[in-house]
Amino acid sequence: MPGWVDWDLVEQGATVQRRLGQNAADVLLQLSLVGGYRFGGPTDLLVATGALTGNTLRRLAETQEWTVGLTEPGALRPYGPAWRATLHVRVMHALVAASFTEPPDGRNHRNATRWDTARWGLPINQADQAATLGLFDGTLILGCRALGVPVPPSDSRALMHLWKWVGHLMGVHPDFLVDDEWARHRLNHHVLLAQAGVSEAGPRLARAVVAAQAERTYRGPAWWQPWRARFERERLLSMLTTFLGVRSMRDLGLPLRPPWAHAYLLPLNTWRYRVLGRSRRGRERLEHWGRRRSQAILASYRPERP
Repeated sequence: MPGWVDWDLVEQGATVQRRLGQNAADVLLQLSLVGGYRFGGPTDLLVATGALTGNTLRRLAETQEWTVGLTEPGALRPYGPAWRATLHVRVMHALVAASFTEPPDGRNHRNATRWDTARWGLPINQADQAATLGLFDGTLILGCRALGVPVPPSDSRALMHLWKWVGHLMGVHPDFLVDDEWARHRLNHHVLLAQAGVSEAGPRLARAVVAAQAERTYRGPAWWQPWRARFERERLLSMLTTFLGVRSMRDLGLPLRPPWAHAYLLPLNTWRYRVLGRSRRGRERLEHWGRRRSQAILASYRPERP
């Protein structure tokens, strides 16, 4: 364990992310996940491995379960549930990387030959890992602010430290682990300049995520499910249009929608976080609300579970 780990700050970061609730889930799905499909390389690896294309709903549920699990008290301490889950992800990444870089006489020669190392570099390389970490920490903060949620410096530092520890567990090189939000934004900018353009994999993955909204199981009677699924799909497209812009939406093959979702989220978040969240009791209520929303979203991706 590195000496820089501050457990109080890790727990504070988990509390902040729980308090973000639906906003964190929206940003991580839309701006981080679908927004990342705008660039080739990692997206092509996802398609090649079958991740997020064979069973999109289950894959999204696993990602959602992991991110929610990171925010549980004490879960990231050594041998805790989120600690084990994060190392499990690291091992899966290592196995995938190995299977796509086997020598020609290896059993996975087919994988090695269809991965363009000259174009995209090694699979799951450090630049890709740094970009992914940046989508979870710095992009999360910027996205929530764009939704009207204030993230003061103390909360920003706590969130960055939480994800710094997660990045260390994931095997991200220390050069890409930072405590300062703006240092992350600078790194993200440099990594962004080196990213490949959109490939065929991006639109395929993006459309799969949008289509998965109809497969979720929402609270309420059976007759309500199709209407709620349509609402969630339209809400997702509305927020994606605002977050990604017209050009990226067209590059990903997604239909454009007016920014009506932001129109109601901005005043709602202003009331929740700038008025109710000014008091200690209000912040506690926001934390309970965030936990309930996170669990409800996770349950909608896990229809087989009660």
